[in-house]
Amino acid sequence: MLQPGLMMDRPLLVSGIIEHGAAQFGDVEIVSRETHGPLFRYTYAQCAARARKLANALAGLGLQPGSAVGSIAWNNHRHMEAYYGVSGSGMVMHTCNPRLQPQQLIYIINHAEDAVMLFDATFAPLVKGIAGYCPGVKAWVCLSDEANMPAIDGVGNVLCYETLIAPHSETFDWPEFDERTGAALCYTSGTTGNPKGVLYSHRALVLNAMSGCMPAVLGSSTRDTVLPVVPMFHINAWCIPYGTPMIGARLVLPGPRLDGASLYELMESERVTVSAGVPTIWMAMMQYVEENKLRFSTMRRTLVGGSAMPEALIAKFADEYDVEVRHGWGMTETTAAATTSALTVKDLELPAAQRHAIVAKQGKSMYGIEIKVVDEAGDTLPRDGITQGELHVRGQWVVSAYYKAEKSALIDGWFPTGDIASIEANGRMQIRDRTKDVIKSGGEWISSIDLENAALGHPAVAMAAVIGVKHPKWEERPLLLIVRKPGAAVERDDILAFLDGRVAKWWIPDEILFVDALPVGGTGKVQKNELRKQYGGVFT
Repeated sequence: MLQPGLMMDRPLLVSGIIEHGAAQFGDVEIVSRETHGPLFRYTYAQCAARARKLANALAGLGLQPGSAVGSIAWNNHRHMEAYYGVSGSGMVMHTCNPRLQPQQLIYIINHAEDAVMLFDATFAPLVKGIAGYCPGVKAWVCLSDEANMPAIDGVGNVLCYETLIAPHSETFDWPEFDERTGAALCYTSGTTGNPKGVLYSHRALVLNAMSGCMPAVLGSSTRDTVLPVVPMFHINAWCIPYGTPMIGARLVLPGPRLDGASLYELMESERVTVSAGVPTIWMAMMQYVEENKLRFSTMRRTLVGGSAMPEALIAKFADEYDVEVRHGWGMTETTAAATTSALTVKDLELPAAQRHAIVAKQGKSMYGIEIKVVDEAGDTLPRDGITQGELHVRGQWVVSAYYKAEKSALIDGWFPTGDIASIEANGRMQIRDRTKDVIKSGGEWISSIDLENAALGHPAVAMAAVIGVKHPKWEERPLLLIVRKPGAAVERDDILAFLDGRVAKWWIPDEILFVDALPVGGTGKVQKNELRKQYGGVFT
């Protein structure tokens, strides 16, 4: 007969994170870039106090536990306070991607039933355009002080954040409730159909943040200064705003200035040691660093996800700048990271090129997550590093059903990701493509991701995207679109010669187009659906 454990059973709640940070690391600094330019500095203790003031202020507006509060905001200290003041009081923090189409934003605000919307002054024109279509929103709160409030004609009940929280007490008794209660809400990008909501529980957020602090993931500690470039409006900034108060790491929030020059200068001035962001961010930064012959004086590690990091860029960070890249994989439906590519002791004994090839894969699943690949019939495929199938995942912070959906999102208890992947015998996973992006040409499969990364190895290529285009003979053929680096004179034949021997013969694209820019969404991913609309008839 099983015996019950004789331990306390305390709920895992978001409020406990910030109160731990205040109690144990109360003097540790948070640095935040204001939208209007200057840096703002305060501590975890002060952040916790202002989060309590916000909780009181929201209650004063008539909101109740279970109410949804939306945000359209950058990574800054007021947004950080909302993470805790909203979720900690039993409400749901709904972070909205400002780069969604206005009609998509209107849809998710109404679908989430947001009672209050917090917004950055940057997005005042956006608020003006959508407010009239969101009748359930009682107040639009600008994350600003009175001096920097924008004028928004025609929108009723616009409040100033600092004025709203000012009269309220710094004392607030965080309620205790079931850790499986909804804490935060994020919607998918909605490339096909309406965006779908993922409602994260307090338990999922706490467990993912704890796992993210482990040495093989972000690996930060009280000695680190962490800069999350990944936006707080997208899957909880990979839970970094929850993880840093847990371990007492100094936190730097970059605000709206995400260009290479601004990020580099902030990293250097604040002595950042660890960062996290999508590959497009690091491509832009590396371009700035190289053009200006700069070095990183304190940066030693970055976590990369959202899309595949080119092996050439991984090598450049490691070999030329002594910055370790940790490749990861996750999605809206997995709360944040689910796998990471930290090198093992045996991996470190390998030559540099082999190490970089390992890091270019998405890595091993974190504790609490299980992964497998399946064929079209749903049968589990072998872990041989070669056989490809759809990646399925299950675990402590994986979605079970979409918000307000009538049916489960799972198949036999596993979530189907839509990613094509292979898994090695040692558990290391590599994303090969999205099911919607993989190219079938003459009965053979071509990975758009692998072909893109091969092209990005050319020193004159800034960005690359591959799409499958209908072909009268071969069903589909790859089309390669390239953005040249500034001043580069590379041409079609140069790229074809570079790819020869680096990819299979049948992978060589039938056409290469040079473009000024590629459409990039709010999460840093190239919007291939837009490219297919524009270039889908190239071969017909």
